[in-house]
Formats: sequence, C-alpha cells, structure tokens
Amino acid sequence: MNDCSDRVDSNRKFAMAGPTWTPSLVEERLAEAAAVLRRLPAQKRQGYFNTWPDYLPEFSDLVGQAPRQTSLPPPSPSAISRMEETLPWTIGLDPIDGRIAWMRAHNAQWKAICWKVGLQRSAANERWFYALCIIAMRLNRQPVPKNRSRRYVIERMRDVFAADKRGWHPGTDSTATALLSK
Repeated sequence: MNDCSDRVDSNRKFAMAGPTWTPSLVEERLAEAAAVLRRLPAQKRQGYFNTWPDYLPEFSDLVGQAPRQTSLPPPSPSAISRMEETLPWTIGLDPIDGRIAWMRAHNAQWKAICWKVGLQRSAANERWFYALCIIAMRLNRQPVPKNRSRRYVIERMRDVFAADKRGWHPGTDSTATALLSK
C-alpha cells in the first residue's frame, strides 16, 4: 500500500514540475506569441463612433470591386494567456538579443535582422541562439553563468540535453542545428 502511494506522489511531482524547456520549445513559444499578437484586433481610439446605419451593398454594387482580404479568427483565450506568459521572457536579456529573438519570432529574414541590429549573420545567429538558451535556463531554474562566453552557454545547453534520455531536437531552423553540432 505504501509503495503505491509513493508512486502516485512521484507522479504528481513530475506532473507539477512541467516540461523541461529547451531552446527549440522556447522558439516555438515565442513564435506562437508573435502569431497571437498579429491576430489580436487592432486597437481603436475610444470615444469615436458612427451613428449612420450599416450600408448593405447590393450585388450590382460589388461587381468590379476587389475582393476583401480574409483574416484569421481571433486567438483563443488560452493562446492569449500563453502569449501573456511569454512576453516577459526577454526582460533582462541584452536589448540586442531580445530584439533578435522577437524579430525571429515574427519570421523576419536574417538579412533584415542583420541590417537593423548592425551585426553579421553569424553573430546575429549566435546571439539569437544564446537568447533562447538563456530563456530556457531561466525557465528550468538553472543558474545562468555570468562571466562566461555565449559559446560556453550554448555548449552547456547542448551537453545538458544530449545527456537527457529524451534528447534535444532543435527547431526547423538549420542554423540552430549547425550551432549545436559544432
């Protein structure tokens, strides 16, 4: 009887601990937050309204007009909650690293990112991956090395997840895979 309750308690502890955050999971979560931000309705000025009734156009009025653009539905409340949880993750990062992380989450091309932050692609890519590693370390409540290089932190994250039984599979970005394989 006691063994069974011990197993149940250990299962509860594992369930409460949550997932082990990897840079690829952080990347996916930042991309989801960026997508939710794009899908939120535009902010409108308060106090302005229209008293005219809505005009229902007839078919003859619509002939020759360009079709309306379709838009995605608004995000679900759970997606908005996850986005709100994700927004403060870049606080405390170097401003350039945080900017690169958010630009990548918004699917900006590397050329545009490099132009805006004034770095070469390899340096921008390393800073992006370093930011993902730092966020993952904070979410896993691991100490972040202060006086170490970016390369050291990236290598440490790779070693930690290589030793993990589940392994670490970086996101679809081949540059993240290239950094880890070095």
